[in-house]
Amino acid sequence: MKTALITGATSGIGKATAELLAKQGFRLILCGRRTEVLDQLKFELSAYTETFSLNFDQRYFEEVEKAFESLPIDWKKIDILINNAGNAHGLDSLIEGNINDWDMMIDGNVKGILYVSKMIMPGMKERNSGHIVNISSVAARQTYANGVVYCASKKAVDVLSEGMRLELTEFGIKVTNIQPGAVETDFSKVRFKGDDDRAKTVYQGYEALKAEDVADAIAYCINAPKHVMISDLTIYPSAQSEPRTIHRK
Repeated sequence: MKTALITGATSGIGKATAELLAKQGFRLILCGRRTEVLDQLKFELSAYTETFSLNFDQRYFEEVEKAFESLPIDWKKIDILINNAGNAHGLDSLIEGNINDWDMMIDGNVKGILYVSKMIMPGMKERNSGHIVNISSVAARQTYANGVVYCASKKAVDVLSEGMRLELTEFGIKVTNIQPGAVETDFSKVRFKGDDDRAKTVYQGYEALKAEDVADAIAYCINAPKHVMISDLTIYPSAQSEPRTIHRK
């Protein structure tokens, strides 16, 4: 039985992926910042598979390192890493941008992936097997005004994925970079700092992707035959033609 570690497992794409992989028989290490939500998810999924949870904020390497050091020996062999945790904060121009928002995005979306991956890649290399899935965004494909730092952070995910692939393929490790378009989750609620009304406008007039749609894609990639590696996968809702263009009714 393979073990998959999922960051940002308490909501959105991460939670949907955890639920799907649990039903497919993967052992799961669920990671997140909200202890109570993690515990509830762990309880729910224990009906399908073995689960373990790690509570940490991936922006801080000391927390990441401490969490991974606490893993029992029988949970240290991680076959699949799904770097899902990330965030968008604010929708401001560079001139008016909030420094704290920038730090949240760069630290969470870029450093967080590096910190978590650094803890897991050596074991995969030693075993000559593994699969890393990084969740990027179509924002990496086309920069848009007032979202420049977020776009830059997701472009960095693309670059990290490519670099991992260059350095790890010879050791039998697959690397998949997934770029979702508009997905209806708490993403916009976080970006607009709890403004529900503003967040809802992002998804009005068309059918956005659901978290389960992206989870299906992740499952497809990690269940592909051993000789098949999905390197990059872009997923749009049918109403979205490119990162900035959504056709609303």
